[in-house]
Amino acid sequence: DVQLVESGGGSVQAGGSLKLSCVVSGSIFSMCAMGWYRQAPGKEREGVAAIYTFSGSPYYAGSVQGRFTISQNNAKNTVYLQMNGLKPEDTAMYYCAADTSRACGMTFREADFRYWGQGTQVTVS
Repeated sequence: DVQLVESGGGSVQAGGSLKLSCVVSGSIFSMCAMGWYRQAPGKEREGVAAIYTFSGSPYYAGSVQGRFTISQNNAKNTVYLQMNGLKPEDTAMYYCAADTSRACGMTFREADFRYWGQGTQVTVS
């Protein structure tokens, strides 16, 4: 099995910062990419950021571009999400997800992220 555990969530005032962490463990035979998703009450789950494990090439949703930074420490099997300039609309449960495909696609697809963490709550007021 593959297990993902998120941490770092909390409650902050608008304009504040938080850094989320996600540690991956288990029977990992391959890893294409890691991603962060979020879901607010009454809203659909949306992709926030993702990063290709080998190349480090990132992706950001337009709503967080310039404010969030995704990074990774492959030796520690850990991915991070630095969130600056937080806004109330960023309030959501944030989930870490893993794409363990052997062949990486040209774009990030939610269906390829087969493993998910339990989530960490981020609240901005």
